[in-house]
Amino acid sequence: MSEFDYNNEALDGATSNGGRQTPMAERFRGFLPVVVDVETGGFNSATDALLEIAATPILMDDDGQVYPDQTHFFRVEPFEGANIEPAALEFTGIKLDHPLRMAVSEDHALTEIFKHVRKAVKSAGCKRAVLVGHNAFFDLGFLNAAVERCEIKRNPFHPFSCFDTATLGGLAYGQTVLAKACAAADIDFDGREAHSARYDTEKTAELFCTIVNRWKDMGGWPPV
Repeated sequence: MSEFDYNNEALDGATSNGGRQTPMAERFRGFLPVVVDVETGGFNSATDALLEIAATPILMDDDGQVYPDQTHFFRVEPFEGANIEPAALEFTGIKLDHPLRMAVSEDHALTEIFKHVRKAVKSAGCKRAVLVGHNAFFDLGFLNAAVERCEIKRNPFHPFSCFDTATLGGLAYGQTVLAKACAAADIDFDGREAHSARYDTEKTAELFCTIVNRWKDMGGWPPV
């Protein structure tokens, strides 16, 4: 399927009752932003383990302001034969043998997260989810690799389009590091909690919503 086909598929059916698009569907061309963060055993999505994943759909209120929905989070068992770099574990602080880690398989984690995302997409009157991430290509790469390994057929995310809060943070605040962009946006950020997929997802969601809402409040949406 071409990029043209994917983008037009996102518009088909992205309507509310009476055939009129919902405000969220109108805002992002039928896409529902969903913030995703992964923690991994390295940088190579084809060979390195997916160790944590979290996802937070973005919703819209009656005034057109966006806000984060509930976060779904899973600790993930490394797939068979996965590479895990010691430096990656030291960086994230993940302890694979911790008795309270309670990790699940990739298939279970993705299946449950995708159920949550599909429900949010339908509720918002959208057709497809679009991944929002901080350096989003990294998260999307690991998500797509896990989807392929698990042979999941119904992936609600667009396979290559994404929104990147590193780019948006640079535009809005001159900061591309998540902690610094949050500080510039007056969002509390605890460095001791960083590099947890749940925490980073929730802070990325706050940052994304702050930037989108600020753009609206400044008169940048809807376009003149």
